Amino acid sequence: MTNEEKMLAGKIYNSGDLNLQKKLTRAHRLCKIYNDTFDDETQRRQEIVDQLLPEHGENIFLQGPIFFDYGCNTKIGTNFYANFNLTVLDTCPVVIGDNEFFGPNVTLATPLHGLLAQDRNTQVIDGQKTTFEYGKPLTIEDNCWLASNVVVNGGVTIGAGSVIGSGSVVTRDIPAGVLAVGNPCRVVRKLTATDQIKLKKELW
Repeated sequence: MTNEEKMLAGKIYNSGDLNLQKKLTRAHRLCKIYNDTFDDETQRRQEIVDQLLPEHGENIFLQGPIFFDYGCNTKIGTNFYANFNLTVLDTCPVVIGDNEFFGPNVTLATPLHGLLAQDRNTQVIDGQKTTFEYGKPLTIEDNCWLASNVVVNGGVTIGAGSVIGSGSVVTRDIPAGVLAVGNPCRVVRKLTATDQIKLKKELW
């Protein structure tokens, strides 16, 4: 297996691999270019998104600044909105469904490292400095809202229609159709028809 194949499969890989470093540099450069554009430069932004995220649906809005490790390992559905400072560390596949809302400072992080210092520290392999890394994929199913400052760890699936409260750190799967909050994130209750905004008379 190549280092890229190992990385995507969640196995230990050499993060210093030249092919991976080229892909990182390309994605980081595209993010920098995107971050230097203005909201009304819609065509230019779309061109950059098409290069950075080859698998995406229609109506994608990224407020910026954005930060992707690879971009090509992230798949986004239709009708996606992300507020400021979206960070996606996609060493493993990241799948984001349709009709998603992300608040500011959302982080999706698939990389993992050894718990012991000697496993995290710099290694020398074939004369090249590197670190032992691996990862786990993550999935956010359709119609979810991740509020401000949410962190989603690798290996997690968030079920369709769920809401993750501000500041939550999601370390385990969240079922569909629930409100979940906290660090670590836990289910508070199911979402029901009584949560419809039209029933909130104080808002109208």
